[in-house]
Amino acid sequence: MKDAKYAGTMLHYCQKMMAGEVPIPPVAQLIGMELAAVRPGWVVIELEAGKRHTSPLGTVHGGVLGAIADAAMGLAYATMLKEAETFATIELKINFLRPVWEGRLRAEGKVVSSGRNLGLVECDLTDQDQRLVARALSTCITLRGEQVEIDNGKSKCENPVKRRLR
Repeated sequence: MKDAKYAGTMLHYCQKMMAGEVPIPPVAQLIGMELAAVRPGWVVIELEAGKRHTSPLGTVHGGVLGAIADAAMGLAYATMLKEAETFATIELKINFLRPVWEGRLRAEGKVVSSGRNLGLVECDLTDQDQRLVARALSTCITLRGEQVEIDNGKSKCENPVKRRLR
């Protein structure tokens, strides 16, 4: 997500994104996500859900809800990282609690626990009436050093033992 020319923490990058100083990620443009609020360990993503987000049943597709929850949780975790660290989501679970047809959705991601390598993040998705639509939980892993160096999807570190967490 970060531009290769950009230096700084992900928190600073998210703040620049909110200020319009750096572009939003392509997936956010595609789906229509908006970064509404950010502070360390906490992010709000909003989406104006409409017909383009619906499944054949007419409700907002669960994958869209999963995408905005994943974005909110991932960015919330990323705001806790140090410079030159990045992360990957290694587990994502979502419970859908009520259908949504259209309207303003809010995904509030919050870091529950953040250790040296792993973090647990939660997200509540609410509708414009502040009703709980879905709840999600995510496990993220912090990547640093050679773990971050990727070349066309393949780690530059050829030794799989070196790729393991230290």
